[in-house]
Amino acid sequence: MANWFEQHVLQPGHRRPQRQIAALATLVLVVGIIIGALYLSQSSATSTLGRQLEEMIEIRNNLEQQNEQLRAEIASLRSVPRLLERAAELGFAPANRDEIEYLVIDGYNPNRETLVIDVEPEAEPLPVYDESFTGWVQQQWDLFRVEIEAFTSRGATP
Repeated sequence: MANWFEQHVLQPGHRRPQRQIAALATLVLVVGIIIGALYLSQSSATSTLGRQLEEMIEIRNNLEQQNEQLRAEIASLRSVPRLLERAAELGFAPANRDEIEYLVIDGYNPNRETLVIDVEPEAEPLPVYDESFTGWVQQQWDLFRVEIEAFTSRGATP
């Protein structure tokens, strides 16, 4: 019996495959739980954003509807019959021919030619920028030659 006990219980390599399988199963379970938690977190954030987006779209639609109602109300208030009614409420009345006073202004000729005056004078077009590096180097070389010629024409030596 002692021999059997040593073979089955005390042998160090006897339980290793079962421990490795249990450790591997535990590791797979933990990784699965972590992946599931991440997935649930992501899907709940996505659904929350979706609900917020739906609420914002509903608010936008309500605001657009209110804007259209206000535009219609403004249009009805600007109608000519409504303006005439409001003017009558304020005490205004259409003027008759004998109620109109004309002012005579010396020097004013209503039959003169109309002149159109430019409010803004036309600006001169800006020069076109077409300078290249070789053009700049050529310009610098020409300026340098002019300086050298002026210096040598004075009789001095560089």
